[in-house]
This record gives sequence, C-alpha cells and structure tokens, in this order.
Amino acid sequence: MTTISPDTYSFSTAAATSTTSTAANTSIMGKEDFLILLVAQLKNQDPLNPEDPTAFTAQLAQFSSLEQLTNLNKSMEGLTTAQANSERLSALSLIGKNISYNGSAFNFEGQPVEMGYQIDGTASSVTLSIQNSEGKTVNTIQASAAELGAGNHFITWDGTDQNGNLVANGKYKIVLQANAAGENSSIAAAPLIKSEVTGVDLSSGMITTKDGEVLFMNIIGVSEPANSLQNTTLTNTNSINAATGTVASLLTENAPVTDNGQTAQDIIDRFIQQTQP
Repeated sequence: MTTISPDTYSFSTAAATSTTSTAANTSIMGKEDFLILLVAQLKNQDPLNPEDPTAFTAQLAQFSSLEQLTNLNKSMEGLTTAQANSERLSALSLIGKNISYNGSAFNFEGQPVEMGYQIDGTASSVTLSIQNSEGKTVNTIQASAAELGAGNHFITWDGTDQNGNLVANGKYKIVLQANAAGENSSIAAAPLIKSEVTGVDLSSGMITTKDGEVLFMNIIGVSEPANSLQNTTLTNTNSINAATGTVASLLTENAPVTDNGQTAQDIIDRFIQQTQP
C-alpha cells in the first residue's frame, strides 16, 4: 500500500540560491586568485633555477581553461535567469484557464472542488481522504472500478462531509491511499488538483488559483473552462439564428415573381435550412 500526504512542497527561492552561490564563490578560487599566484610565482622563482618552461606552459593552459569555464558559468546563470523570466511571462496567458497540478493542499470557499490522483500502474483500490486543518477526516471518496488504470483521474467533491452537511470554509488537504493490483508489486500515486487561474505573482513565480497557489513547474495540464466553451457556442448559435432570421425576413418581404427569382429563392431557402441547428 502506498500512502502519500505531502502537506507542503518546499522549493529554494532565487534569494536563497543567490546567497548560497555567493557563499560558495567566497570559498572557491577564481581566475583573479590564480593570476595572483602565477605572478607571485614568477617574481619569487630562483634566477639560477627558473621555472620549467613546460610546467609554466601547462599553468598558462590551466589559466585559459579557468577563464573559459568562468565565462561559461556566467552565461549559464544568465540563461537560467532568462528562462525563469520567460516562464513568469508565459504564466500570464494562464489567467482564466483551468490548470491541473500536483498538490494536496487546497482552500475551500463553499464551491465544489475538482481533485484527483495520478498513478503509474493499475490499482486494486484508491481512496481519497479529505482532512481539515486539524487533521480530522471530514469525508472519504472511493475510486470506481473505471478509475483504477494508470494515468490521471479527477473527481468533484461537493464540499460535504460524510453526513451530507456542507463543511466550513478553510484549508483542507488530500490524503491518498493506493493499493497495487498485482501481488508483490508496488504503485506510485500522487494527489492532483484542478482549478481556475485567477492571477500570477511575477516576483515569486507563484500562480494563484481559486483553490490556492502553485508553482509553474508543478502544472501538468491546461484546459479551457467548460462554461467558457458553452458561452462561446451559445453566442455563435444565437448569431447564426439572428442572421438567418434577418435573411428569411428580407426574402419574405421581397418574394420574387419570376422563374429565375423563384429558383434563386429556393436555393437560398435550402441553404438556410441546412445552416439552422
């Protein structure tokens, strides 16, 4: 049996990384230190027994390699910063869309929450326990037989407890238990949450959703909200119906009297019938 209950996900921030990098740089010799040692060696060598030219050439080659590695390190740091900025800017396009992400903690504000799990094999059973901030289980959801295959699965919790009463608003978490289907086999499982993006914090890279915050790297999927697609379809349908009604009205008011005109009207009438839903 596999039990996963990640209460929090910790990630190193840019400030911590910068501090660590600065501390590391103070304890590692750089190209300036190497050059100082090389010059001191030339000043203090024995004139009667100067440095071996072969060894000196090797030292110069090492200094050249150090210079290139230092420049490469700076370039990699710049590339990392540029990639992080690109991710933050691309996150702006997620506002208003639904995202699926790895996480167990979420905020309940009286609306149904779409949650789920990710498994890498076939399970014999999967149980989702919903706990409040005090660690008390308020409801338990058992996955159906059709939701035990490998992949991502989502269910909707309506916010009620085991007695059917609506729970209080606040912070909750998912405790996931998954049992492997085969004997002497194991299965890896992780909780998932799907929610609508409401904002992006460019300073920290955190994405705000209706159910909590998430890092860009934890997102596993993006989709359009279902109500947005329905509204778009409804709007397009109403526009077609309005246009069709206008054309039909004009044709009725200006009914042709000639054979050619009648033929043209028949063609237009058939076109209208085909375009109506």
